[in-house]
Amino acid sequence: TFTVEQAVETIGFGKFHIALFLIMGSTGVVEAMEIMLIAVVSPLIRCEWQLQDWQVALVTTMVFFGYMVFSIVLGLLADKYGRWKILLLSFLWAAYFSLLTSFSPSYIWFVFLRAMVGGGVAGHAQGREENKQIVSMCSCLNPFLSLGKVFWLTGSLLIIGLASVVNPTIGWRWLIRIASIPGILLILVFKFIPESARYNVSTGNVAAALATLQRIAKMNGAVMPEGVLTEPAKERRGRFKDLIHPKYLRTTLQIWIIW
Repeated sequence: TFTVEQAVETIGFGKFHIALFLIMGSTGVVEAMEIMLIAVVSPLIRCEWQLQDWQVALVTTMVFFGYMVFSIVLGLLADKYGRWKILLLSFLWAAYFSLLTSFSPSYIWFVFLRAMVGGGVAGHAQGREENKQIVSMCSCLNPFLSLGKVFWLTGSLLIIGLASVVNPTIGWRWLIRIASIPGILLILVFKFIPESARYNVSTGNVAAALATLQRIAKMNGAVMPEGVLTEPAKERRGRFKDLIHPKYLRTTLQIWIIW
């Protein structure tokens, strides 16, 4: 018998991992563009709608409020319905509401729609972390994964560069529309992204998990380990109150403060 982790180690690093890394890294570009967009649009909406300082600040606050709330909701849904479905939903959601933002008739609508975009971006992050774990099962790949930070930097520079050209010419509404294009294009490559083999195994769908692993092996030109794919031993799932257990409380507080 063998587990998902043992299968990934046996298959090793190859074309599949590079393709997955580039696709999921591209979600970092989209996420950075959507988050940083507020910084380059705020001065313009301040003038257009005669906003006070707190109103401008509230836009950013609501983006991350949506991010926070939907992180919890989408995490629960992903556990129930699968990572792939929720990741696709989050991309459709974020792209839809991002485009709607460009048609905002008022400040209130702008704030609400950007909060919805933040909710969709929360799903991007969860899906990216799940797939980074798939890639990182190969113990030799930690330096490779560090390159993922470049994608966020790329997205940040891209939106600033676009803003310097688009804002003075055709305006902030068109900037938002153009910034939505990368997210829409990424939806087209979703068929390549497999459902998490670990998720399928954890829900008892061993056949689907095996099919995913065989697909990875074929693309990498590798051989699957011999034997039968097995489910891991059932363990008690974590609960929120575990975070404040005396054993973990110090670490929990440190992480919360850092974030």
